[in-house]
Amino acid sequence: MERNHPPAGKQSMSKKPLFITATGTGIGKTATTTALCWQLRQKGKAVTALKPVISGYTTEDETSDTALILKACGISPTPEAIAAISPWRFKAPLAPNMAGALEGREIDFHALVEFCRDQQALAAGQTIVEGVGGVHVPLNSTHTTADWMQALNWPTLLVTGSYLGAISHTLSALEVLQHRNIPVRAIIISESENSTVSPHETMATLELFVRGAAPVIMIPHMGDSARPNMGDSARPNMGDSARPHMGDSARLWTRWPPLSWICDE
Repeated sequence: MERNHPPAGKQSMSKKPLFITATGTGIGKTATTTALCWQLRQKGKAVTALKPVISGYTTEDETSDTALILKACGISPTPEAIAAISPWRFKAPLAPNMAGALEGREIDFHALVEFCRDQQALAAGQTIVEGVGGVHVPLNSTHTTADWMQALNWPTLLVTGSYLGAISHTLSALEVLQHRNIPVRAIIISESENSTVSPHETMATLELFVRGAAPVIMIPHMGDSARPNMGDSARPNMGDSARPHMGDSARLWTRWPPLSWICDE
């Protein structure tokens, strides 16, 4: 894969990059990514958003994670634009190692890390990378998303839900990130649709056990205009609270609490 490197001696003018991960798939990573991109652009800030790895991708899907991210950045999701921010695309809605095996391909981990660093070095403003699945999703036969985040060592946003079991999943994911010295800027609770668990009680309990390690923010479910989607894995959706049709996106995003401060130095 051809790389674009910044000229020798040139320093990136971009802000500190951000990696968005989650406790699992279908939780709300793309909703958070698109909302954050929109908020930054509303403030007149430049933003480069990447979805380097995507599973369950078909060229006919106009509402893929990659397409939604491009639209949130004001970019038409042409085949060229999709390839530019999602170099590793797999058809099967499985973990990337499994989806890649079906196509006789495997992610080159070092190329993946280099791609993110190169794009961040070239970015004029904020760089946001959305991961794939959860914290420990296998990328290939030797590396997981946690290895990817650790190699980059970028501040991380952890997205979770309010479904039954989310508290344990969140604390487990947080412990993995902390053990690897990956900085966590905030924990986002994307309220799970039809959950029997109160999102407010989920937030209160997480705050007790997070013990100030990161702020906990709750995003309420956005209603019928939020479209559940299988996302980048075949695991049943547990509450992606905002996979909106793009015509509804601006209206939905105005209802989100401010997130752009997460990107402040």
